[in-house]
Amino acid sequence: MQRAIQAIGSHGSMLKSAVLQHVSVAKPAMLPAVFSRSMSVSSAQIEESGFESGTVADILKSKGKSADGSWLWCTTEDTVYDAVKSMTQHNVGALVVVKPGQDKSIAGIVTERDYLRKIIVQGRSSKSTKVGDIMTEENKLITVKPDTRVLQAMQLMTDKRIRHIPVIDSTGMVGMVSIGDIVRAVVSEHKEELNRLNAYIQGGY
Repeated sequence: MQRAIQAIGSHGSMLKSAVLQHVSVAKPAMLPAVFSRSMSVSSAQIEESGFESGTVADILKSKGKSADGSWLWCTTEDTVYDAVKSMTQHNVGALVVVKPGQDKSIAGIVTERDYLRKIIVQGRSSKSTKVGDIMTEENKLITVKPDTRVLQAMQLMTDKRIRHIPVIDSTGMVGMVSIGDIVRAVVSEHKEELNRLNAYIQGGY
């Protein structure tokens, strides 16, 4: 997964450079036709509208109702069994853990990895173990903000080897994104940027 993510980023940069280089070395006879329809558009403007400008907030918006972390949580007092059951029902790999009676007060995060390492491997009972006993606590959480760039979030998750990351603003928890969400966003925006660059070359801007 890490190699694939790095490949996406490097391929995008190489492709962009190659396309812009193609424009810069085009034959003199072609230049008036290309730039006469795009004099107000620079390569910097093209870059700014590319996937480097996408944010985590864009991902949450595209996810719609699933971006709302309110239905993807459990409490510290819930059993691990109930938490894993909820993950299975909603087809997710992690739940935000909140303090009982405080939906916006994050206590930590519990993931499938926690279940495997701290319950299965250690031979503990998921029905008698509380989520609070195996979760990653709040002070150890790695989070992002809604305005965090998609590529920054992807790099952070790759470097820290995490697959889920909570999104926090000044009011508290606003959602959670997975590495799958990040990769899908990068691929989607990458395709859009290809179209923009192609239109740039053809004089569509």
